[in-house]
Amino acid sequence: MNALQDIEKAVSQLSLEDLANFRAWFAEFDAQVWDQKFEEDVAKGKLDHLAKKALQDLKSGRCTDL
Repeated sequence: MNALQDIEKAVSQLSLEDLANFRAWFAEFDAQVWDQKFEEDVAKGKLDHLAKKALQDLKSGRCTDL
């Protein structure tokens, strides 16, 4: 077995309460990982083209207020 299979097996054996707690923990963990990756991409300029396009759309009136 590899690590992922071990995790899958362990998760499948959790009680409903432990599964709910794991789900909440994992959602927070996943959000933190995503935020860190996003911040790294911003710092590296990987999203600059998207920001430029958004500003162009705003200036040309192709945006609506929410």
